[in-house]
Amino acid sequence: MLQSRALVIALILLLSTTLPEVHSKSIFEKDRRDWLVIPDAIAAYIYEAVNKMSPKVGQFLADAAQTPAVVVTRNFLIRETTKLSILAEQLMEKIKNLWYTKVLGY
Repeated sequence: MLQSRALVIALILLLSTTLPEVHSKSIFEKDRRDWLVIPDAIAAYIYEAVNKMSPKVGQFLADAAQTPAVVVTRNFLIRETTKLSILAEQLMEKIKNLWYTKVLGY
């Protein structure tokens, strides 16, 4: 039972970053392009709870989050979500300009 919980938490940590960085990021920061802040914060809280119950499992999770496969996957996701975020911002700007010029006549 403990192993399956540890594996589930390890999967959650797939999207996490190093733990000190999680606490330095603001979830509600305006104009933030990093969509992985919320999963990072959730993973940090889960890690803290697991670490309080079992430091050994907590250390396993911390080590699992730093494996090359997890780091490469997370960096890929960050890169792609940043691209999507930029495209969404550009689309919103175009819609806003269209609204002001065509609908409101400014």
